[in-house]
Amino acid sequence: MPEPTSSAVEAPSATTGTRAEVTLRCRGVRGSIPSPGPDTVRYGGNTSCVEIRYDDVTLTLDAGSGIRSLGRDLVREGVKDHALLLTHYHWDHIQGFPFFGPLHDRDSTVHVYGPGRRVDSLRELFERQMDPRFFPVPLDSAAAELRFETVSEGTLSIGRATVHALRVKHPSHVLGYRVEVGGRSVCYVPDNELEGEGYELGADWRDRMVRFAGDADVLIHDAMYTEREYRGRRGWGHSTFLQALRLAEDAGVGQLLFFHHDPERTDDALDRIMADVRSEGRDPTVDVEAAVEGSALTVGARS
Repeated sequence: MPEPTSSAVEAPSATTGTRAEVTLRCRGVRGSIPSPGPDTVRYGGNTSCVEIRYDDVTLTLDAGSGIRSLGRDLVREGVKDHALLLTHYHWDHIQGFPFFGPLHDRDSTVHVYGPGRRVDSLRELFERQMDPRFFPVPLDSAAAELRFETVSEGTLSIGRATVHALRVKHPSHVLGYRVEVGGRSVCYVPDNELEGEGYELGADWRDRMVRFAGDADVLIHDAMYTEREYRGRRGWGHSTFLQALRLAEDAGVGQLLFFHHDPERTDDALDRIMADVRSEGRDPTVDVEAAVEGSALTVGARS
């Protein structure tokens, strides 16, 4: 895998070249903590993990508990080269990392990309996560070859894909990613407080966010709260369904997947919210869905 190269993030442009078939599968869609059980079985209870496949590349976004099922499938398929992009290191986005099957395959190489300034500090973070006081198998026992690379706002290449990174509004240093390959584009922003204050990202951040998501085929975006809930949760680093919908409409995306579902949100409650949100939409060209664990779609460039 190539090393990331940083540059200023402005308005991404569609990747040129041969059009690729790009598929996307949600492996974990829940926020904060896994929430398995009969009330969440339809939308899913595992935390953040999304796989994107193109050419012979599997690009994994975040390592929540949903990464376990993905790793199992990759080992069974004999995939040996793995790219993992982390938006940040809050527990629900890395808690599945020790259970990622390819880590324990001596013929595999796992490339871990995440925000930070120093590669050694990125590796140290996972060494601490898998310290024997907290986990029985230390990182040094992983059979796979591990390569760590830091990412900042800018771009990097993974196979034929160009990945743009943008700092977003969430406690700690958090990135959103836009993956472009063969005329297809997926924007992944699982934790982002669109209308939050105090993040010091500049007065033009909203405009940059709209350009970042502009014309994406699929936008996967944080929608943890209803409008009523958000009034008591300002500053917690998450958006509402309607805030995410307004972004999608302003950016002209093709499909919006609400993501990072509140762990207390039941399937029936999500159904009711989705019915209400669809009645609020202004732009009928935006396809709006709540992300479902296990769901897959083929990302299609629009004419």
